[in-house]
Amino acid sequence: MALNRIPLVAGNWKMNFDHREATYFVQKLAWLLRDAKFDHKRCEVALFPSFTSIRSVQVLVEADHLRIRYGAQSVSVTSQGAFTGDVSADMLAHLGCSYVIVGHSERRKYHPEDDANIVDQVRAVLAAGMQPILCVGESFEERRQGIELDFAVGQVNDVTRDLSDEEASKLIVAYEPVWAIGTGMVATPQSAQDAARAIRDHMQAQFGAATAQSVRILYGGSVTSHNAVQLITQPDVDGFLIGGASLDPEELALIARLTVKTAR
Repeated sequence: MALNRIPLVAGNWKMNFDHREATYFVQKLAWLLRDAKFDHKRCEVALFPSFTSIRSVQVLVEADHLRIRYGAQSVSVTSQGAFTGDVSADMLAHLGCSYVIVGHSERRKYHPEDDANIVDQVRAVLAAGMQPILCVGESFEERRQGIELDFAVGQVNDVTRDLSDEEASKLIVAYEPVWAIGTGMVATPQSAQDAARAIRDHMQAQFGAATAQSVRILYGGSVTSHNAVQLITQPDVDGFLIGGASLDPEELALIARLTVKTAR
């Protein structure tokens, strides 16, 4: 992790917690961070609740002047109209969202969202003044074939080839190998670094060194407090996109604290 990039610890709740449970979680997390004298200037903490809980999180964050950020797990590519079930980027921005997750492997698999749709989501998020967190990563079969780096970089390129330099500088990339999501298996620190380095090299070749060095690259996939330190010490890993461990406020707070401590 480079000193000029502020690490981001992001908790993706997926389809967990109703609005009351979300409120309790945020209160507990805020208390834990406050009690630990957590330095939010040295590390951003962000939560990604379900659509139905975003407003509750917003009210609490604003009322208590919390430093915790929040975002959405997906977004529509359209701004308004007859699109049943969709939520637009402007709607999310009006709820105070800072980030939107785009291209998560579960969205690619179950909905499904293709490359063209993901590009449109990124553009919609950027146009609404938020930052997209673009998820990329290989399956176990692609890793077995030894093409994991080419695959992840290819997914990034599918998006970045259509972006301007200014748009690219606002992108956050989360490297999440599909085989590590929710399985308990985790990439080795060196594997995470190799992927992050390959993504950054791609960004530099396409947009120049300044943009490449400013883009944050996260690791996701069975992150816990037991492996966070080894991962965050890698020079091109700038934080985490956390699934299961983010459902425990004490575990999430500990990962955030370890990230700050290691970054010193």
